[in-house]
Amino acid sequence: MSTNLRVAFIGAGNMAEAMISGIVKTGTLEPEQVIVTNRSNEDRLLELHNQYGIQGIVRDRLPISSADVIILAMKPKDAEESLISIKDQIRPNQVVMSVLAGISTSFMEEHLQDGQQVIRVMPNTSSMIQESATAISPGEHVTMKNVKVAKSLLRCIGEVYVIEEEQMDLFTGIAGSGPAYFYYLMENIEKTAIENGMSVAKAREIGAQTILGAAKMMLERDETPAELRKNITSPNGTTASGLEALADSGGGSAIKAAVLGAMNRSKEISEQLEKTPVHQ
Repeated sequence: MSTNLRVAFIGAGNMAEAMISGIVKTGTLEPEQVIVTNRSNEDRLLELHNQYGIQGIVRDRLPISSADVIILAMKPKDAEESLISIKDQIRPNQVVMSVLAGISTSFMEEHLQDGQQVIRVMPNTSSMIQESATAISPGEHVTMKNVKVAKSLLRCIGEVYVIEEEQMDLFTGIAGSGPAYFYYLMENIEKTAIENGMSVAKAREIGAQTILGAAKMMLERDETPAELRKNITSPNGTTASGLEALADSGGGSAIKAAVLGAMNRSKEISEQLEKTPVHQ
């Protein structure tokens, strides 16, 4: 990656901050190479500047032409307006990356100049600790050089996977929304532990370490999830009893429903945006 690379975030919410944190903490870019903007919340821009040393610039003063990579990180409903606003300010060799659920490469290409390089990106909030599972889907006109630039930039926040765009909604359901499922699991484990006499601090630490250990087992061993589960499930044992209760309560169906629910919502957002007339 070029040491002179300049990145501009349009949008200053949680995902933008998670990515900025990863970029700065890993030293992938110097803070002065990162710009962030939003519509009007200057207090938020100052907060990010003070925390990470990056440049916070109000939207109407953002030097779009000086950025090599422009990352769209606003709410999906504001994507069309933002794309149109930068359409006449960007060059063909600049790359526009979207981290917004449901925003397809074709949607971006439709709202920008012909031949514009765009990449659809789906990170997750584990970017904050450089443990994101991030997928990228390049648009029609992206050069291989800029795909490599995107991968190098995004590796500073975790693992990067290049996938076909038709799989992006599914990826969103698994990895984009996935951390929330695990937090919800932890929330209920913690609540149950506290109700049965364990301290909050100890319940949280034990639950988190258990999830961490299981994840590492998955990544470092060859067994399938089903095999790993069976390895620790003795007949009529404690694990078997717990799994039976989980199944009786619809645990497996609930997990499937969560993934499909997020996936379908991602598709709905794309369809809604694609039905919106393009304002030139």
